[in-house]
Amino acid sequence: MIPHRIFKLLAPAPALIAAAALPFVLSAQSAPEKAATKAPAKAPASSSGATKQSTATKRASDTVPRPPRVNAESLAAARRDSTINAMWPVKGPDPLPGSILPHKRIIAFYGNPLSTRMGVLGEYPVDEMLRRLDDEVAAWNKADPATPVQPALHLIAVVAQASAGSDGKYRARMDSALIERVAGWAKRRDAIVFLDIQVGLSTLQQELPRLAGFLSRPNFHLGVDPEFMMKNGGLPGKRIGTMDASDVNYATSFLADLVTKHNVPPKVFVVHRFTKKGLTNYKEIKLDPRVQVVIHMDGFGSPTLKRSTFRSWIKAEPVQFVGWKQFFKPRNDNPRTTIAEILKLWPRVLYVQYQ
Repeated sequence: MIPHRIFKLLAPAPALIAAAALPFVLSAQSAPEKAATKAPAKAPASSSGATKQSTATKRASDTVPRPPRVNAESLAAARRDSTINAMWPVKGPDPLPGSILPHKRIIAFYGNPLSTRMGVLGEYPVDEMLRRLDDEVAAWNKADPATPVQPALHLIAVVAQASAGSDGKYRARMDSALIERVAGWAKRRDAIVFLDIQVGLSTLQQELPRLAGFLSRPNFHLGVDPEFMMKNGGLPGKRIGTMDASDVNYATSFLADLVTKHNVPPKVFVVHRFTKKGLTNYKEIKLDPRVQVVIHMDGFGSPTLKRSTFRSWIKAEPVQFVGWKQFFKPRNDNPRTTIAEILKLWPRVLYVQYQ
């Protein structure tokens, strides 16, 4: 079952962000069918002269497990999974020196300091937020010591709005002072910074150039949320937006040029996704060794439902690397998908975003 999403957009305000765009609520799946079982019939009493089964043989036969039934549907599903698994890892360009992926795993705290409702980045006082980040980093390093953690703060730097604003673009740009403040927090933990863009009725061509000064720095990277890219009409919160391979290619080219011009390490580019139309024409995405593209499984719900979304829109349509969204609040992820469960996923999750 394909999940749906509900929205609570930011209320327009001149100085403060008052509300947040919340990810989708995954719909409940039907409970799995229970296999019908039947009590074994009692064996008839042996008659005179009949061969008796020994007690030892009876006990042995009782403990032999019956093989599971295999039907055509399960065989077809297994073949599909085998085909999808074989597409990973993606055959892309070899990582350049200074690349973060795949040698490290990024653990990112997401949100905006002006709102307590948009994610953990703005929900707690700074020191507590950073302490919580330390805890997650330690937990991941312990669970998978072979893949060192790269901490990150993922700031929503362009926020979709419920009203048009002075230029009619339905988005609010965060000022440089706020971005510098988050960069200062990141420096305290040797963390990298992601600038996330919700373009509304704007475009990447209009939003990326004004952030070039930050994205030129070696520790700054990019995220884009197709949900709020209203390129096919509609308003943020009224319709779900979409992003095309051409948009990804534009952003990749923009970042790659910055890497070359400023002689900085390769950039990581995160694209959020939770629906089929969230990313169209994925096969036309062009990979560049100067930019590492992560298609990030967005949304919340039970581990089963999140794995279903991951399989349908992240794993089955491979681009380069994959990510996973994790919520702290029980109303979002209840129960939370554990680190051990995420580590079992294939392809390997190398970007984990906490909200």
